[in-house]
Amino acid sequence: MAFDRVRGDKIHKTVILDTSAILSFFEFSIDWEKELFRLLDGYKIIVPSEVIKELEILSKQTASQRKQKAAAALKFAERYETIDTRAGNADDAAMEAARKTHGVVATNDTELRKRLKHESIPVIFLRGKKKLALDE
Repeated sequence: MAFDRVRGDKIHKTVILDTSAILSFFEFSIDWEKELFRLLDGYKIIVPSEVIKELEILSKQTASQRKQKAAAALKFAERYETIDTRAGNADDAAMEAARKTHGVVATNDTELRKRLKHESIPVIFLRGKKKLALDE
């Protein structure tokens, strides 16, 4: 597949995290690392800088419970490589990053999923609040 990178004998995929995906890791009890490995066998995670900005805004503006999850999501996202794009918002940034890296986007945003599918960009999403699914 186009978004595969071979390192030695392992295939690694670049996973671009969207805001909704990162927040879902904190809203539902899911072992996301295990699930990503189950789907992809090997992966590298990147986060668009616009997603970081969106999480910063959410961690300052929302209701207390959502604010706490956004703050935790922000700390989580900052552990990974950040990619700069020319996009004006997080959704466009995820799409641009996927195009640049030939990666797969992790999102639960229905509208973004439709846009990604229209452009034939693979999507990882939460199915049944317990498992991740891959839509290629």
